[in-house]
Amino acid sequence: MFLEERQESIMTMLNEDGKVRVKELSEKFGVTEDCIRKDLGSLEKQGRLKRTYGGAVRLRENLHALEISKHRNSDVDAKRRIAHAALKLIHDRDMVFLDISTSNLAIAELLVKDQRELTIVTNMIDILVILARHPKIRVIFAGGKINKSRDGFWGGMTMDFISHLKPDIAFVGAVGVDVLENSVSTYDIEDGINKAQIIRVSKRAYVVAEAKKLSSDGNYNYASLDTLSGLITDAMPEEKVRAAAASYGVEIIVP
Repeated sequence: MFLEERQESIMTMLNEDGKVRVKELSEKFGVTEDCIRKDLGSLEKQGRLKRTYGGAVRLRENLHALEISKHRNSDVDAKRRIAHAALKLIHDRDMVFLDISTSNLAIAELLVKDQRELTIVTNMIDILVILARHPKIRVIFAGGKINKSRDGFWGGMTMDFISHLKPDIAFVGAVGVDVLENSVSTYDIEDGINKAQIIRVSKRAYVVAEAKKLSSDGNYNYASLDTLSGLITDAMPEEKVRAAAASYGVEIIVP
């Protein structure tokens, strides 16, 4: 087998399994472990994988969709499906925290037609606008310093306000969810600190994220999955992801 063919075979295995091991590749291709390490080094230089101790793992994508306003109209159906699943977890008279997230915006749009008596707490401006006139929903706004994309608030004042709350349930957005590594990430540190605080004070907390975010990452890990009640997404992930979530006691909820 030519060098290029072997490396392409390695990438095929990596894309299927998410990781490869030097020893197993050496046995499969009948070459030395040092030869495989050189293959992995070459593929890493090409930006196709990330080397780890004893092998390599698939690269996770960083989408860099920083501003909510620029991607609120993407994956609309997936977000609507997530929102329908989230609504089933809300009880009458609950205090619900919806943080800055386009999936949470989809939840708010469904709540417009909901007749339950609820208290909604949010730091996202669009959610406030959508729900402010609802006759049975009491809206509480968590203000503070306006964020970079100017769609909500975070910072010390927002954090202090959140610290005094005890929501019955919270839904927090994410840029990336790495179930195998037990991490949830976002782009901005202040956003992540706010999200972590919301999770800490809430009786139940769920991450809302489209299925594609299970293979992407932000730049700041703000929580581990085992601090959450569950993950709400639009499509059931593969078995190894479900097994990892179950090992943390985290429920994966799909519509």
